[in-house]
Amino acid sequence: MPTGYRSGRPAPLIVVLHGAGEDARDGLALLRAQADRHGLILLSPSSREYTWDLVIGRGRYGPDVAAIDRSLEETFSRYGVDPTRVGVGGYSDGASYALSLGIANGDLFTHVLAFSPGFVAPTERVGSPRIFVSHGTRDGWLPIERCSSRIVPQLERAGYEVRYREFEGGHVVPPGIGREAAEWFTAERA
Repeated sequence: MPTGYRSGRPAPLIVVLHGAGEDARDGLALLRAQADRHGLILLSPSSREYTWDLVIGRGRYGPDVAAIDRSLEETFSRYGVDPTRVGVGGYSDGASYALSLGIANGDLFTHVLAFSPGFVAPTERVGSPRIFVSHGTRDGWLPIERCSSRIVPQLERAGYEVRYREFEGGHVVPPGIGREAAEWFTAERA
């Protein structure tokens, strides 16, 4: 919860998904520095296995998406959430999961924030969430040429509004990219 959150006053919400082999604390660290500045509610679940069910389940959702659904229900029942600012974001495998979930649930998620995604595999397309993608030009884990350089044009051809940021660096999320993503998420649409 952001410092200064007041009950009944709707705040933006981002579901933040960690990378493979990480946990909720790692996912939360991704945008924690921006939470107070932008008044963000952050929900950071952990995957049941070493990574998200879609990644290890060969393209099928399972217990992770069910746990996220339960966490969202609880969050919506306890806090005021701005329905025009509900995002899902993540890093690495969490970014791939966020893209896939966000596109399949665009009636809920208005925004998707994907930091160094490896793939996108939505089961279906629902709604039109806005999408932010970033990727390091020297990413040795998920090389940009095989990942975001293919994913972003695919999303644009499908009609999504995508803000894409390449940066000099590896498989990381630089603070400036995290800041830009939070500002993009909370900005009024022109």
